[in-house]
Amino acid sequence: MAKQIVLKEFEFLQYKNEEQNSYIEKTTFEAIEKFVLENETEQYLKITTKKGFGKVLQAQNYVGVIQTKDGTTIEILPKIKNFNEQKLKEILINMLKTLKKSPFKNFNTANLKASKMPLLEIFISMFLEELAKLVQKGIKSDYVQKEENLKFLKGKLKISEQIKQNSVHKERFFVLYEEFTSDRVENRLIKITLEYLYKKSKSNKNQQRIREFLFVFDEIKISHNIKTDFEKIKLNRQMKDYEQVLLWCKTFLLENSFSPHKGNDIAFALLFDMNLLFESYVYDYLKKNSKFKNIKNQDKKHHLAYEDEKGKFALKPDIVIDDGKIIIDTKWKILSESKSNQGISQSDMYQLYAYGKKYKSENLYLIYPKDEVVEGNLYHYYEDKELPLKILFFDVEKLENNDNLLNKR
Repeated sequence: MAKQIVLKEFEFLQYKNEEQNSYIEKTTFEAIEKFVLENETEQYLKITTKKGFGKVLQAQNYVGVIQTKDGTTIEILPKIKNFNEQKLKEILINMLKTLKKSPFKNFNTANLKASKMPLLEIFISMFLEELAKLVQKGIKSDYVQKEENLKFLKGKLKISEQIKQNSVHKERFFVLYEEFTSDRVENRLIKITLEYLYKKSKSNKNQQRIREFLFVFDEIKISHNIKTDFEKIKLNRQMKDYEQVLLWCKTFLLENSFSPHKGNDIAFALLFDMNLLFESYVYDYLKKNSKFKNIKNQDKKHHLAYEDEKGKFALKPDIVIDDGKIIIDTKWKILSESKSNQGISQSDMYQLYAYGKKYKSENLYLIYPKDEVVEGNLYHYYEDKELPLKILFFDVEKLENNDNLLNKR
């Protein structure tokens, strides 16, 4: 039976102690180890040694799902306070909903409260919910050009092909014609996604729903060149209903929409950088709830230096408010009094200071996730008379606690 393992950030996998929940078969461990080595620059997991455990694979700042070819599924969840798995999944989905150009935004997290589904099954359910809306409105048909060698004349006779193909079979006609059909590229991509997920899903409910949808798409062929077919899609106003469904198809079929990876030893991997997720979550909250009108993320206005009027060393602050009067950098890291400088990185401080100088800022903020050990919302206050910098904490669970976040003193 395929094994399901749940890790939190910085917990680890090993294969020596069968009593541990994180125990996996040696062949599975080696497949994931190879995946890690092939993607070393991304640090999805880290190969290290632990006293009493030997070599282990330790989760880092990436969360999501990894499934090996033997069916073992590993979920990596964010490390937030002492929340249970269900709560962590709920918060993670709320964070994913803020990602730009992602398929998560329409999902109702209330549906998760009674659910103990694995993360992959939740993602599959999200896709099926979007597909149900599309099917209810009706899948689109269009005129599609076809070339065929028929026994009757239809459309336009292709002379060159007629001579080449039918010099012996005079009774046939090689023709080009248009047919109004639902067998179009968008529907083919949906069908191959359904077939792909049917093999991945372990949920009886999801499998049953996939079978029902495959019946709807029965007359449609599958896509045989996925990347090329995605490039053919044109989402005009008539195809707006397809947008979210096709985002899901791209997420499942290409897998690299959020964190590109390589290697053939993993059957499926969908991983998200928690630093980028946290930045997106804070930005989305401030955009919707703060009094500021001019808020940008990943601003690329300035460089640290210039040579022959060409910018060198691009500056890319996480969040810029009012053309740089306020600069925010978000950091997915838990601070603690027991750490040197409470865990605040010297390079992060230098980087933020460079942003402030270049943008001529009035206030700089480093924002970290709030943890139960953090008392209050203002942790430390570093002040330069011209360039004050504050360390603040963002509550990822109870967003109402972040009201007036930037007004804290």
